[in-house]
Amino acid sequence: MEDRGALRQRIRFCIAADGVRLAYATMGKGPPLVKAANWLTHLEHDVRSPLWRPLLERLAARRSLVRYDQRACGLSDWRVADISFEAWVSDLEAVAEATGFARFALLGISQGGAAAIAYAVRHPQRVSHLVLCGGFARGALRRDPTPEQAGAARALVQLVRFGWGGGAPSFRHVFSLQFLPHAGAEQLRQFDELQRVSASAENAARTIAAFDHIDVADLVPQVRVPTLVLHSRHDARVPFEEGRFLAATIPGAHFVPLESHNHLPLAGEPAFAEMTAAIEDFLGADSPTAAPDAYAELTRREREILHLVAQGIGNAAIAERLAINVKTVRNHLTSIFDKLGVGDRAQAIVRAREAGFGRSE
Repeated sequence: MEDRGALRQRIRFCIAADGVRLAYATMGKGPPLVKAANWLTHLEHDVRSPLWRPLLERLAARRSLVRYDQRACGLSDWRVADISFEAWVSDLEAVAEATGFARFALLGISQGGAAAIAYAVRHPQRVSHLVLCGGFARGALRRDPTPEQAGAARALVQLVRFGWGGGAPSFRHVFSLQFLPHAGAEQLRQFDELQRVSASAENAARTIAAFDHIDVADLVPQVRVPTLVLHSRHDARVPFEEGRFLAATIPGAHFVPLESHNHLPLAGEPAFAEMTAAIEDFLGADSPTAAPDAYAELTRREREILHLVAQGIGNAAIAERLAINVKTVRNHLTSIFDKLGVGDRAQAIVRAREAGFGRSE
């Protein structure tokens, strides 16, 4: 089904390894960018929300943005047996397969960063770039907390469990002010509304409890893809030191401290413009020269040939399979290369696989 709001998107569903239905959406055109799920999202609500919409607009302006609702959240299944880090990584794998992209940039925000790190380590050939915003490797109970800090983390889970679904927003405000301490009254109201529509009280409590036990510290030094780490200096939800840890431990990572008190900078803050510009500059280095509609210009025969080329099949085998001569295959390839703006077969294979060609039938 297709959203007809201000931001056009196409929503589909895929099935996770344990049978959970995951809702994912695509918007924009260009090289693919997959956003690992973070909590507090709702695919339909977010395209209209002043909290998420400005970031989505920027991310989808030059790229094909894929995002999905985490299990037990948004349009994905709410009644699930497993809410755990391993399930979240498996869900990211399911969505990545459903998109058909052979290689893509990967964005992880907040706890989505830990899932993105795990995915990049397990599937380095699929990830061209890794971007981590407000991310962490260690949950609240995995950072050597003091007894007071551990008690506060557990108390928050109980507060959410018993106060999340109530009519008064006072309980949700406790959580809102951790994420957006410098938000205005209307932005806090929007964040409260997002909490209400995105998850039930029980799912919220189970999810927060799972966050606290995340620990991918041993995976961080194994990341081997170009990585950009961004983190607000005064983040009240995830300590700035967690961002520094990621940047210092991931080999060759770029680090951009953001002058903000909010977990994720809001539109209107100077830090929001700095964050989005840094992401665009970092990802822009890998942007293909082919126009977004270049693949639409291919003829049916050219698409058949490109599909086989992306599978690594040579000209002679393509000619035999399609019952044409090798010279005709070469002529078609010349046309394909010209339309895609590539200079050789290797470049064509990379671009074709990014666009979904070459997948097994």
